[in-house]
Order: sequence, then C-alpha cells, then structure tokens
Amino acid sequence: MMKAIQIELPDEIFLSLKETPEGLSREIRMAAAAKLYELGKLSSGRAAELAGVSRVSFLQALARYGVAIFALTEEELEQDLRNA
Repeated sequence: MMKAIQIELPDEIFLSLKETPEGLSREIRMAAAAKLYELGKLSSGRAAELAGVSRVSFLQALARYGVAIFALTEEELEQDLRNA
C-alpha cells in the first residue's frame, strides 16, 4: 500500500523550472531520496523505491545531486586499504 503526499506549489515554480507537474514530482522524489540516503536515513534500496527507479539507476543519479555513493572518511578508507 502506498500513501500519497500532496504539495501545493505556485505556478511560477513550474515556469521557473520549466517543468511539468509530473516532471517536477519525479525530480522532488529523486532529490528527497538522494538527501535521505546521504543523511543515512534510507538505504540505497529504500531510497530507490522512494525515487521510483531501480537501485542501479538511483546510485548512478547520485552524482547529479553531489552525493557520494560511499560515505567513507579518509581514515576509514585508509584502514580498508591496509586491510585489503
């Protein structure tokens, strides 16, 4: 079962973004999914569900939003390299 959330936006937003309501809806879902993934609130699989795309497509789209696929600190990365 899916729940719906309604957001009211001024017409000017659609004009400024040159988007249709459907296109903006997809963009908002992807942006929200990317941010929630970045914050660690959703796994990549759940975030992809929110965005309405496959997990692979979601991970590929993260760069558009400046979100790293892997959020390792430099120290964690160095430790992983030492353990390899």
